[in-house]
Amino acid sequence: MLDIHSLNKQYIAGSWIDGKSSRTLKDINPYNGEVITEFKMASTEDVDAAYLAAQAAMDEWNQINPYQQRDLLENAVTYIDAHEEEITNLIIDELGGTRLKAAFEIGLVKNMIKEAATFPLKKEGKILPSVENGKENRLYRMPAGVVGVISPFNFPFFLSIKSIAPAIGAGNGVVLKAHEETPIVGGTLIAKIFEEAGIPKGLFNVVVTDISEIGDSFVEHPIPRIISFTGSTGVGRHIAQLAAKHFKKPLLELGGNSAFIILDDADIDYAVNAAAFSRFTHQGQICMSANRIIVHQSVYDEFISKYRDKIASLKTGDPRDPDTVIGPVVNERAAQTLKALIEKGIEQGAEPLLQGNISGNMVEPTILTGVTPDMDIAREEMFGPVVSVMTFSTDEEAIRIANDTNFGLSGAVHTRDGERGVQLAKQVHTGMIHVNDITINDEPIVAFGGEKQSGLGRLNGEWSLEEFTTLKWISINYGQRQFPY
Repeated sequence: MLDIHSLNKQYIAGSWIDGKSSRTLKDINPYNGEVITEFKMASTEDVDAAYLAAQAAMDEWNQINPYQQRDLLENAVTYIDAHEEEITNLIIDELGGTRLKAAFEIGLVKNMIKEAATFPLKKEGKILPSVENGKENRLYRMPAGVVGVISPFNFPFFLSIKSIAPAIGAGNGVVLKAHEETPIVGGTLIAKIFEEAGIPKGLFNVVVTDISEIGDSFVEHPIPRIISFTGSTGVGRHIAQLAAKHFKKPLLELGGNSAFIILDDADIDYAVNAAAFSRFTHQGQICMSANRIIVHQSVYDEFISKYRDKIASLKTGDPRDPDTVIGPVVNERAAQTLKALIEKGIEQGAEPLLQGNISGNMVEPTILTGVTPDMDIAREEMFGPVVSVMTFSTDEEAIRIANDTNFGLSGAVHTRDGERGVQLAKQVHTGMIHVNDITINDEPIVAFGGEKQSGLGRLNGEWSLEEFTTLKWISINYGQRQFPY
């Protein structure tokens, strides 16, 4: 059985220990404000110990037969299957996620680990010809080195595993800095899973702390070769600068401002349901959520009437209630940020077709219409159950509106003519876009990543294997070269 109070430690070198900081971190349920547990924070000394452990354990891990490595990673899925209800309750209590959200996230996690478990068998090299007689060129695919992972609060279980499992599968040691809002689901729960799976002690480590305690030491530490970060664009920019300064590779999944485009020939009933899921799943706290719904003016009245009715019917409240669709946002600061954005949007001319109440961490759905591309609510990522609706008259105008953003993560296009949708989708500057589907898509073997200020690099499948490995050239001269002197 998973006991929360056995997961409130640092996990370093295979041991569960208190952090060496004198400070504590309270893990708070965002729905009822109750303290779930407390952690003694990690210090820079703990960060150092975690990186040293990951580096040392890599040698042991890479001496294990690749088929056995695969089996050990698959053990993690077996453990998750056996404890799915307990993990669901942790997601509800620590994140304020609904049961629907928990099932969605756990499914993504299991698929990602299953794909990463194939990596030990996929690290193929090459033998290439040489311009020199009697010489052979070999390319070996090698682990890149220790990976530092910094997780977010919104989908912390999955978005941590998304880097951790492939990095381990590729042969690397890993240190995870869990987000301070979700230190269990996005941190020590994962440590427990891999501990029970049987991977070598020290290969995976978790530190729970905050930036005021450790500063930039997690990124600047000399051991990690890759820093994988999921979070805001502002923090991502800082991490990328630090990583580049110290010749580390940054992998960044950052903010989004996804456009959900509804063309004049769309199936409106289907588009309404897809648009609702694309915006309001996990209270809109997903980087791929549809921030902007862009509707052809000829179908606007039908769409907006049905969309309002749909959103007004979504139940807001206790995430433990199976009927709840919208639970709390992560904290009151996030709620107040959303409130300020809504007020600014109305001040700038947007009209609230539906305006929910905001109390504490609870934010009821809000639909803002009459939005124009220059408004703050159209330009900033709204990380909550608030959506902007805009109109267009031509496909070219829809493309122009969709591209009028600094972000480029995901998107969707709805039309009865799939090829028309694909041709339009090609012109939207985004890393991912889906025709007749939702904006929230992530599959274990399909390249995932953003353009512009939405990130750097691609993860999933062969792209994760590429990101977490490096190529080493070893040549063999079977004869003797002739030298000019």
